Amino acid sequence: MIDMQVRTEQGAIVAQGNRGFDWSQELIDLDRSAYPMLSGLCAFLDTMFNLRQLPSLLDELDRLPSGVALDDESRAEIRRLCEVARVEPHRYLWFLGD
Repeated sequence: MIDMQVRTEQGAIVAQGNRGFDWSQELIDLDRSAYPMLSGLCAFLDTMFNLRQLPSLLDELDRLPSGVALDDESRAEIRRLCEVARVEPHRYLWFLGD
């Protein structure tokens, strides 16, 4: 399971994801050249995206076919947390592995 948080530069949690998502074989098998942000997620590691990377992450979510790798609820939650992270500088979206 991968959970999500928005944190400040100092590590304070600004927002918590309402739901996590499974690290599925479809997510593992994503084409790294087409989905470099999403393909970097791992259930055993933490992954952090900064303000400059969030538009690329959102673009990948928009291009990812519906029902592939992430369900609609997970996609919506990622988008919501991206918006929380973009409100102020020095906020980061964290994907938390086990």
